[in-house]
Amino acid sequence: MSPQIPPSRASRRVFLQHAGALGLLAGAGAPMALNLLAAGSAAAQTAGDYKALVCLFLFGGNDAFNMVLPTDADSWQAYAGTRDQAPDSIALLAPGAAASAAAAVGTPARLGGVLPLAVADARGLNAGRSFALHPLLGGMRTLFETERRLAIVPNIGPLIRPTTKTQYRLASHPKPASLYSHNDQQNTWQALAAEGATRGWGGRMGDALAAMNTRTVFTSVSAAGNAVWLSGQNVQQYQVSTGGALRLGADGNGRLYGSTAVADALQRIASRSRGNHVFEADLAAVAARAIDAESTLRNALRLPEDAPFGTAPASGGYNGNNDPKLQYDNPLTGTKAFNQTAQQFQIVARMIDAGLSGATGVRRQLFFVNLGGFDTHDQQNRNHAGLMARLSHALAYFDTALGALNARDKVTTFTASDFGRTLTSNGDGTDHGWGGHHVVMGGAVKGGDIYGRFPTLGVKNANNNNFDSSPDQLGNGALLPEISVDQLGATLGRWFGVSDSGLADIFPNLANFDATRRDLGLFV
Repeated sequence: MSPQIPPSRASRRVFLQHAGALGLLAGAGAPMALNLLAAGSAAAQTAGDYKALVCLFLFGGNDAFNMVLPTDADSWQAYAGTRDQAPDSIALLAPGAAASAAAAVGTPARLGGVLPLAVADARGLNAGRSFALHPLLGGMRTLFETERRLAIVPNIGPLIRPTTKTQYRLASHPKPASLYSHNDQQNTWQALAAEGATRGWGGRMGDALAAMNTRTVFTSVSAAGNAVWLSGQNVQQYQVSTGGALRLGADGNGRLYGSTAVADALQRIASRSRGNHVFEADLAAVAARAIDAESTLRNALRLPEDAPFGTAPASGGYNGNNDPKLQYDNPLTGTKAFNQTAQQFQIVARMIDAGLSGATGVRRQLFFVNLGGFDTHDQQNRNHAGLMARLSHALAYFDTALGALNARDKVTTFTASDFGRTLTSNGDGTDHGWGGHHVVMGGAVKGGDIYGRFPTLGVKNANNNNFDSSPDQLGNGALLPEISVDQLGATLGRWFGVSDSGLADIFPNLANFDATRRDLGLFV
């Protein structure tokens, strides 16, 4: 059986693993590399800052065309002319259009016009153009325009190297594998390779900075189940429920069947191997890790009903489903509804609070949350409206909680998704695309701007698609990405504290892109 490594020795273990890898180097460069690693680890141990990077994954492929919209005359003509088609128009209404309470729930007429967006355009990349957000993204518009903590990254997706439409048609030009496939593109966004890849770029950032954490178990944390984005070579993802740590056998009071003795006995059995079988030893180590981590979190986390995170009930026990802070205005029912994504952000905020206090021994953390349901092949108007309301509420909730913790400048949140969708409609929905628009939120973000050239929307040709008249669109109006996931990841990683050499290792395709665009300039 492999001995259980005490959490206090975790960063030393990570350092030795890195040193062992560097020890394979030959020649005079190896001692210098080891010295640099030692100096970097020593600096990390004394660094007093805390930073967290949070991925909000929109599973199913978000229709970014109806999330961020160009509203200048040419763009709007192309947008409305393509999406306003029988039998069910999926074109949102122009800015200023009044909402009709008599219209069917979820329809563009019921929602009213898109929300005009004041964009700084500091780089002059979108001169002469105007923009808007989906009618239900009011909270995000406030974060963008007023608070200046939200930025937009347009037309981003997996790329191996910059790709034009002409190059896209060439079999010899390298392109990501299995485009338009849900599983493969989810994996490619998170791990830069199709389904089967096991190390995500978030987890590899965790590998690079794990020496900053005395308890590496809390480096990569998922509030939404298994996520390859969090998995590194040395750092393993740690999963929590929205209520806190996942318990092995015992309840919140450390009892099983009402007995602490029974709970202790189960934990001893589960965390000890009685043989030499490798699988048995690994399983016991995982169990021991879970037991130790749960014990730490049980004492480190403040209650979900505490003021920064939730609302204390007037009577009885706390129930997140009934917490006003976790409820959004459901456009499909006209009533308040529970937002499970906001509850995921609640446990993330509680863990950030524990990290800031020093209770969990971390200075760098990565978190994963999700929102599903974006595969809108049909009932686009109804389904996407509900998703936009939940997205806006969840981000606004998290920003407010971080503000109460005085942690906005220490946390950066970004959205990701399988892919964008087609501009053309399939009747009452959209099909799989490639590029899409995403947002980045945080106190260190230079908000209120669009960080890239917004794509040109084409007009339909005789074959009812947008392939001909736009340099940025493929068949059916799918966007050909201009910004790569590598570029966004490297920008986030540099803010997070990963070195340039570390970023080059994590994002091997980064070298294929112009040196002036390997950092998108998102941060102050």
